[in-house]
Amino acid sequence: MLTFTLHRTFPRSDDLALAWNALLSESILDVPFLRYEYLSTWWETRGGGEWPPSSELVLVLAQRNGDLAGIAPLFFAPNRQGEPALLLLGSIEISDYLDLIVRPADLAEFVNGLLKVLLALPFSWRLLDWHNLFEDSPTLSVLEAEAVRLGWRVEQEQTYRAPYIPLPGDFETYLARLDKKQRHEIRRKLRRAHESGRVDWYIVQDEATLDAEIEAFLELMAEDPEKAAFLTDVMRSQMRRSVHAAFRAGWLQLAFLTVEGEKAAGYLNFDYRHRIWVYNSGLNRRFLELSPGWVLLAHLLKWANENGRSEFDFMRGTEEYKYRFGGVDRRLKRIAVWR
Repeated sequence: MLTFTLHRTFPRSDDLALAWNALLSESILDVPFLRYEYLSTWWETRGGGEWPPSSELVLVLAQRNGDLAGIAPLFFAPNRQGEPALLLLGSIEISDYLDLIVRPADLAEFVNGLLKVLLALPFSWRLLDWHNLFEDSPTLSVLEAEAVRLGWRVEQEQTYRAPYIPLPGDFETYLARLDKKQRHEIRRKLRRAHESGRVDWYIVQDEATLDAEIEAFLELMAEDPEKAAFLTDVMRSQMRRSVHAAFRAGWLQLAFLTVEGEKAAGYLNFDYRHRIWVYNSGLNRRFLELSPGWVLLAHLLKWANENGRSEFDFMRGTEEYKYRFGGVDRRLKRIAVWR
């Protein structure tokens, strides 16, 4: 039998962090956005200012025989439609994939007990508004069945597409899968960059240089006007915290392409569970003639194949280059449950 506890402040505990991440490794979904260090950091800034400071934490933990068995990382705030809602921590913009944290065998019991806890909350929420679940997440069917049993209204809708590349383990085999024209274009741009004698690339390894590397990456991002508007002071703070947390936990991949020592492109990725998760990128437009973004992406794909990574996940967004590099779609859903 599961026993539930409700936390209204985020517990700062090394023991909880270890138990949380261990449970995540056996959960229905194991992604970097559900790690303890990521979500605790996300909550500090309410997602880089996406949600108001008045948002209230609703963190529900379940135990079985004293061991952590389920986590519902939620918070209470007006949703995008202004309705009083319980949302998943990480919602919506900067955490591409979300879900409950629970083993498959415990999911139904966990959802049943969770709804009882949520009904007893000391404030009035109108709906559960959960975004960024994979369309094949078992949470969708289990939550809908439990809600229907209670006589509640449920809606599901497809939201984002999230392209990813299955990796064969060999770069030439990967290239052979691409359209002939695209394959030629990648090879041509790699060759031109190499023959220029000006281009190099690296993955950040030294924590002593990490702050400077983060600032350099943010400046590359800010060369795009849309990304510059996104990078408010609080969002910059959120990204710094997330990068440091990922580095300390061992799953950061921050990479740069340089031209004569000057940074020309950067990719902020997560290297987690034998997959590369592409989080963001930046480009120095003075070096566009060398196609630095494409060249760095090709190097990272080569590295991922050579180092046994099984997938290269571009995550949410349908930018054309993702498909030109061989991306195939996953689809995400939102589920809304009105009391």
